[in-house]
Amino acid sequence: MDRAQKEKVVEELGQIFESSGVVVVAHYEGLTVAEMQNLRGQMREAGGSVRVAKNRLAKIALDGKPVSSIADYLTGMTVLAYSEDPVAAARVMDKYSKDNDKLVILGGAMGETALDQAGVKAVAAMPSRDELIAQIVSQIGAPASNIAGAIGAPASNIASILSTIEEKAA
Repeated sequence: MDRAQKEKVVEELGQIFESSGVVVVAHYEGLTVAEMQNLRGQMREAGGSVRVAKNRLAKIALDGKPVSSIADYLTGMTVLAYSEDPVAAARVMDKYSKDNDKLVILGGAMGETALDQAGVKAVAAMPSRDELIAQIVSQIGAPASNIAGAIGAPASNIASILSTIEEKAA
């Protein structure tokens, strides 16, 4: 890899570190190519990405970035998982590490907040952005639904009383 390629990688990593909602660092020693492709596929489905880069270049790219706290985790064979959604990458990595002992989560960062192994697991347990939006929409819609039911209920009660009176009269 020549100097221009290294500078390009550092620039790409810098953009990843700035724009990602969460970055997770893990050791992947012993993963087969098929297992790594499976991890990449799962991450892509969740809206995230997986990147393997030289630790030295990643540390250079981290300089001055909000997630610079992950520099200590960049030793050995590391893989970076990241996503704009603060939960997606952590959730996929946590699930995959449970299924495959060769992937060991070291830690990560969410914005300027450093995450240790337990922190990544806690973030993975949180609802995703889409799930939160769905919960908020359902909470907003519930009172309107209840009001519509309450308004319609007296009319249906009156109608059933009238039909009962009519049946008795007949």
